[in-house]
Amino acid sequence: MNILIADDDALQRELLQGFLEKHGYRVFSAGDGAEAVRLFRRESVQLALLDHRMPGLSGDQALAAMKAINPLVRAIMITAYGAVETAVRVMQLGADDFLEKPVDLARLLEKIQQIEQNLAVAEEAVEVRQAAAEAPLPLPVIGDSPAMREVFSLVRRVADTPWSVLICGETGTGKELIAHLLHLLSQRCDAPFVEVNCAAIPEALFESELFGHERGAFTGAARQRRGRFELAQGGTLFLDEVGELPPALQSKLLRALQEKRINRVGGEQNIAVDARVVTATNRDLRRMVETGGFREDLYFRLNVFEIEVPPLRRRREDIPALVNLFVERYARRPAQLAPETLDLLIKYAWPGNVRELEHLIQRSLTLARSNILRPVDLPAELRRVDVDSGPLQEQLDAVERGLLSTALENADWVQTRAAETLGISERVLRYKMAKHGLKRDG
Repeated sequence: MNILIADDDALQRELLQGFLEKHGYRVFSAGDGAEAVRLFRRESVQLALLDHRMPGLSGDQALAAMKAINPLVRAIMITAYGAVETAVRVMQLGADDFLEKPVDLARLLEKIQQIEQNLAVAEEAVEVRQAAAEAPLPLPVIGDSPAMREVFSLVRRVADTPWSVLICGETGTGKELIAHLLHLLSQRCDAPFVEVNCAAIPEALFESELFGHERGAFTGAARQRRGRFELAQGGTLFLDEVGELPPALQSKLLRALQEKRINRVGGEQNIAVDARVVTATNRDLRRMVETGGFREDLYFRLNVFEIEVPPLRRRREDIPALVNLFVERYARRPAQLAPETLDLLIKYAWPGNVRELEHLIQRSLTLARSNILRPVDLPAELRRVDVDSGPLQEQLDAVERGLLSTALENADWVQTRAAETLGISERVLRYKMAKHGLKRDG
């Protein structure tokens, strides 16, 4: 990361520059705001550390000029001790954070590393969405919430590896979409993506479905048939609901993964297969291993990387965009949602996740009497968003998140003020913000 330091105190500049360079950052320094803006125009800078009080252009004026050149620049403002009003103003201008003098170097490094991590996650998420936009997928990639950004970031890093991936998550969260993304972003993207729903195939036919069969192998086998492993040659084999895999098939799947060879049912020839295996489940495979319902060695073979897709109640920020998508898809005439309708949709617990939301919008648009979807058009159970709308811990988390968000908004995202309002320390506030994925937009 390239960092620009702007401070009229030469000793302060040298101290900060030496400290940051020691930690591997490339650093530019300027003695005033005008010089900082000139350097910013000339050099590639991702983060600016700006002293608020400088001759000529002040720190907030320099930040405004930098934002006009590149709105994506991140900034930390350095202010005089106790200048809360100044801190509020610079945060409103678009600074990510502020530090009081004298600068605590350990806290500065912590803030820079957090910004660096956020930048990396955001860049990887954008890459995933751009790549997905260029290829056919069962659903558009929607998810700008912190929870989904983390998922997209992990997908980007894992996709180009040859290793098996286990996708976990509740029913309806979009595990199949994540599997498609892994394939799309891998070097196997031009080869087949073959899906097997392990819960939908009768146990008697499963071995034939997965490995194929020779002619005459069993009653009804009138011709030779290639299995899904062979059909996925060079590409990706996606085993959905892998927790439903029959015990007898688990050992055969493990052997195929270990040896990269299969035998068709009724055949004697070993057939080499080259398919990356991606699996998905809504069950707790680790618990199934403990109770003997799933082979431990197969579990570790499939779970080289694990991606957890969050439930919709943990990514409520994405609900408006998902609603717009489904309205556009299913409305037979121009339609929109009343504000109170969207409010209900955001507050609901969504036990069926994105799939439930899609079906609800589809059904409500069909039955609505006008082109404005009102609360009365929604199912009765959804209109009763109360204490019975989810497990206790999830309700408590939702309440805590709401209190934190309100306090931060009222304090203009100045963490010291928000922590004081809530009666907690700033360290505890930062922990809870990270827990709930709270950060200031923009």
